[in-house]
Amino acid sequence: MIEQLLTSFIASGAFAILFNVPKKTLLPCGLVGMLGWLLYTLVIEVPANPILAALAASFLVTVLSQTLAKVYKTPIIVFSVSGVIPLVPGGTAYDAMRNVVQDHYDLAVQLGLKAFMISGAIAIGLVFSEVIHQVLRKSRI
Repeated sequence: MIEQLLTSFIASGAFAILFNVPKKTLLPCGLVGMLGWLLYTLVIEVPANPILAALAASFLVTVLSQTLAKVYKTPIIVFSVSGVIPLVPGGTAYDAMRNVVQDHYDLAVQLGLKAFMISGAIAIGLVFSEVIHQVLRKSRI
């Protein structure tokens, strides 16, 4: 578990460097990705569906991104893009394409659909958190 958390922290931080974020936000970007991955793995261990785990983790990533954006006075996207990187189902999509090349279409369709649904859950989690934030902000005014 420690290795996974460290790897997700490094991956999020490295993508933050690729996206040219301000230097003062590199550590928080890595932390957001690490915490998102931590929630994902904890929900998977419940056991729960990976789609539900991705939804919960991306929701957490957006909440943390909104909070850190206020603290560091930067756009939310600085934290959310690098924070969501560990959740992206790249390995599943790769396996789907590999099975297409090997003419295992039944497994390829299953894996492709899983990757698509996890990606959709990530997007829904990001949007849902933002909508809730906007509604709460408007109701305080």
